[in-house]
Amino acid sequence: MSAPSPQTPSPRRVRRRVSTGRGSLAQPGADLTRLPIGLDPRGIQLSEGVRAGFAFGVVFLLHALFPWPPLLSMAFAANLACFCDTGGPMHARLRVLTTFSLIGGLLWGGLGLLRPMGLPVVVPVACAVIFACTYIRVWSIQAQAAGNVLVVVVCIALDRALSPAEAGTVALMFAAGGLWATLLALVIWRLHPYRPAHRAVAEVWRSLARLVGDLERLAALPEPQAEAFDGHARAHRRGVRLGIETARAMILDLARSRERVSERTAQALLRLESAEQIFSHLIAIAELLDSRPSPAQRAAAQHVLRRLRPLLAVIARAIREDASLDLARLEPSLVRVAKDVADEPTLARLAERIVGRVRIAAKLSTPEGYRPGGLDEGGRLGWRARSLDPLVQNFTPSSPNLRHALRATLVAAPALAATLSFGGTFAHWLVITLVLTMQPFYAATWQRALERIGGTVLGGLVGAVLAYYAATPLWQAGMILALSIVGFAARQISYGVFVTCLTPLVVLLVEVLEPGHSSWEIVAERAGFTILGGLIAVASCLVLWPIWEPDQVRQELRRALSTHADFARAVLAAGEGRDAAIDTTAREAGLALNDLEAALSRALQQPRAGHHPEVEAAMVADATLRRISARLSVLRHAPDATAPIAPAWKDWIGDTLAGLGADAPALPQRPEAAQGPSLARLAAQVDLLTGTLRPGDSRAALLAPA
Repeated sequence: MSAPSPQTPSPRRVRRRVSTGRGSLAQPGADLTRLPIGLDPRGIQLSEGVRAGFAFGVVFLLHALFPWPPLLSMAFAANLACFCDTGGPMHARLRVLTTFSLIGGLLWGGLGLLRPMGLPVVVPVACAVIFACTYIRVWSIQAQAAGNVLVVVVCIALDRALSPAEAGTVALMFAAGGLWATLLALVIWRLHPYRPAHRAVAEVWRSLARLVGDLERLAALPEPQAEAFDGHARAHRRGVRLGIETARAMILDLARSRERVSERTAQALLRLESAEQIFSHLIAIAELLDSRPSPAQRAAAQHVLRRLRPLLAVIARAIREDASLDLARLEPSLVRVAKDVADEPTLARLAERIVGRVRIAAKLSTPEGYRPGGLDEGGRLGWRARSLDPLVQNFTPSSPNLRHALRATLVAAPALAATLSFGGTFAHWLVITLVLTMQPFYAATWQRALERIGGTVLGGLVGAVLAYYAATPLWQAGMILALSIVGFAARQISYGVFVTCLTPLVVLLVEVLEPGHSSWEIVAERAGFTILGGLIAVASCLVLWPIWEPDQVRQELRRALSTHADFARAVLAAGEGRDAAIDTTAREAGLALNDLEAALSRALQQPRAGHHPEVEAAMVADATLRRISARLSVLRHAPDATAPIAPAWKDWIGDTLAGLGADAPALPQRPEAAQGPSLARLAAQVDLLTGTLRPGDSRAALLAPA
């Protein structure tokens, strides 16, 4: 792979790199008022789609050639098991998929036996199962996916009463289908177990390249614009921090599943650590650009950013494609990044450290890269910490997860009673839509409802057209196989695209499983039940135990203030262990800001909450804390950061932030001593934050306990 040769971009070329438009779940975007339903084309996983389609299609084709109804149950179970497989370590996937296969078979057979006993027995049992399926989201993403799919099993199992012989056959065939998909995914057709983690790390480096590109645009502005820098911070820092934490969780899951850090896992950890440190340095460069630098300082920053961006993109591509790099060919480009900036000491120090981290990442992609002997990671968590503690800790009225499970169960009960009493063949879609659309927070429920309704209508139209041309069982089987591949390959693009691709598959499957219904009738009923279920789910989030977002904003703001107080004390302290303390507190402060912005985003999307005084004040506080965090990143490398010139100011900054976070009745007095040059801007930001949160008695209760 050849070394990059950066060239000076034209202004038009720079503008094309600006992050605009609607954000996605991975990259939320700068506008907190817009739902993050943007598309992520890089999420296409064709190999996973082919494998899932094969797991389902083989059994379905077998049924087409040798019709036997229990084979359809097996094919359906294999399809649902693929929905449960969200990736990750083999050990965790095996546990989830096997448990789903066995429990799913027992539920289908058991509820089929209970169906003749009537609503007084069936509805309470089904609601108890739905509560458990929605509450187990506290364990993990894999458990959440399995719980959602088990809700589908519950609703479909109640459609028809079963005799003991039929129930036993269905339970065995369902378990066989799930275990077949598990065997295919984990033994026969194993995709690279490290690939998801390495792709997550590559995406972090790619996000850094996008951040640098946008920062280069800001460096080209004649004068700093506060609004532009605030938008840059929200558009990029939140997404990069989210990507770092996602990649770290995936890597540590891999390490725990093996009880040691393998060579590949250690490489991923080192790459992620390097990216996180570069992220911190880039935040400091952004603060330097926002502090009204001289033309020479701005030109020097542009020089660094212009030559850094292609290097980060090269590293990201090498990690994603598992390609080797020629470090000798990259070295001239690495040297040019920090060249001719010696007149700006802080910028030169930042550029030098960034180059060092890029060099480490590049070396890890060479044939002679890091080869560890294996490190002890400390083993896996015990069963109590992994399973019991999350259930107990979330079993409190203040837990959004418990509220969500209770809300879903309470709304599902009358829906189940109505559909089982008066519904038709497809009435179970109402309950499925209700439970799967409902989320712990209103904004997430509203987003899920929009995507599910839009995807169902559009996909239903496509499915009806395809069903018209599927005239024979073999044509139907072929189309179902192709649609299954497309649906599973697109599941990471966005939820709306996934539903759009999945609905045609459902339409064709229903025509096979329930002959005698026209495709347009199927589409109309599915769309109608989906729209009704989505509306009820949205309304229930506003009526039943609503989570009032200004209260959440208040809590997250308090935590952000407290973590920034710790961050400030670590940066302004001196002595041994300072760097380790800064790394820890910087991460905690970044996570707290992400949580604050997530709460703000939900509040702005909730009816009337966006104009609440606390939300408006928190918006200003969020931007101010971003600037304080950036200034602290600069002070970490500034020459006088730990000088004894202004100890009173250092104490005042930490104590004021802590006092605001703890709702102290009185804040410390502002020192009268002279400020150091590096502390002046930080002190001004703390003053702005204090004026925002404590302007007078009218807002004295902004951070009061809920």
